[in-house]
Amino acid sequence: MSAARAAAMAAPETTAPRPAPRGLLFVLPALVAFQAISTDLYLPALPAIGADLRASVEQVQLTLSLFLVGFGVAQLGWGPFSDRIGRRPLLLAGTGLYVAASLACLAAPSIEALVAARFVQAVAACSGVVLGRAVVRDLFEPAEAAKVLAYLGTAMALAPILGPVLGGWLTLTFGWRSTFAALALFGLFCVAGVLLAVPETNRRKDPNATRPAVLAANYAGLLGDRLYLARVAVAALGYAGIFSFISGSPHVLIDAVGLRPDQYGLCFAGGVAGWMVGTFAAGRLNRRLGLAGLLRVGTRLAAAGALAGLGWALLAPPSWPAVVAPMFLFMLGAGFTLPTAMALAIGPYPQKAGLASALLGFLQLLFAALVGLAVSALYDRTAVPMMGALVLVTAAALLLVRRAAGERPRPADEALSAPGRSSP
Repeated sequence: MSAARAAAMAAPETTAPRPAPRGLLFVLPALVAFQAISTDLYLPALPAIGADLRASVEQVQLTLSLFLVGFGVAQLGWGPFSDRIGRRPLLLAGTGLYVAASLACLAAPSIEALVAARFVQAVAACSGVVLGRAVVRDLFEPAEAAKVLAYLGTAMALAPILGPVLGGWLTLTFGWRSTFAALALFGLFCVAGVLLAVPETNRRKDPNATRPAVLAANYAGLLGDRLYLARVAVAALGYAGIFSFISGSPHVLIDAVGLRPDQYGLCFAGGVAGWMVGTFAAGRLNRRLGLAGLLRVGTRLAAAGALAGLGWALLAPPSWPAVVAPMFLFMLGAGFTLPTAMALAIGPYPQKAGLASALLGFLQLLFAALVGLAVSALYDRTAVPMMGALVLVTAAALLLVRRAAGERPRPADEALSAPGRSSP
């Protein structure tokens, strides 16, 4: 072992990066919102894309579902490489690639080309989300990180609230391709933000982080950690519910109810407003309820919204209040659970924050993509498939929330220090 590596391992646990510029507080929400803005802004354009490119609902849905697959898989690379070489250089590479992929989406001549460009866009976009969470873990301990992620969630809720409204207006005024021009501009803003305001926060770089044997052992250790998996599952189930709304609501509200794209954007924003209220409340109640309390309250609120939505869908024809009101309550609960479950999952891994964040994101988005495909396949011009998916995921979350809130018996990094060792 080199002297430099030995010194790094001997560094005290309290070692922290130099104070970050104030601009970081503005850039982090944008980075963490990459996925939300990349999906929500073009949602009102989905029917127009299908009509212009002569694509079926299932083909158009691939621009959303395969985006999530690419987003999830690419995290498995971005996270470990950031543990090895740092967060900042990879953020610059990812945001730059995002701009190029957005321009390719804008110019796509066919649905196949658009799906391929969206996949590349997803690979680039996930750098902001996984590395943004890792930056938060670099700077804060778990309890404080949950509060910071909650407040970041409040700020980034502007993306799904304003995104569909802006996307609907752009689609009606300039056509669906203008939504990807807007995403390219957003990417340019993030490139500039990283250049000007994001310092290197990874002070525990591990030169062995991407060695195949070490990487395999580290991932195996995480997958063998039941507490980590329970927390990831709660986050994944919550996001799958959100994604069932993302993938199902354009068809229900535009196709079945008959709303215009701009009206759809307003309804979507009404549902997502619950997320903003929930994340803000979670940040304020962090100390009073504790992390376990936030998980319990959030899953119960989400379950209540899901049950109300399914009951309404079964008893009445689809309407915008029957979608927006239950989704507001579900999103309110998700605003409690998602930031908390993420912080709890990543918190015990300060030396492998990128890796833990990457695996969390991969599992979360893979499951969400499968739920989205199922909702689209079962679409019957009612809200029943979408709301039924919400009920299923919240029921599973209620079963797991007690385990997810449990105490860890020993520091997790002890179990991931070398190949061949895994946590119990």
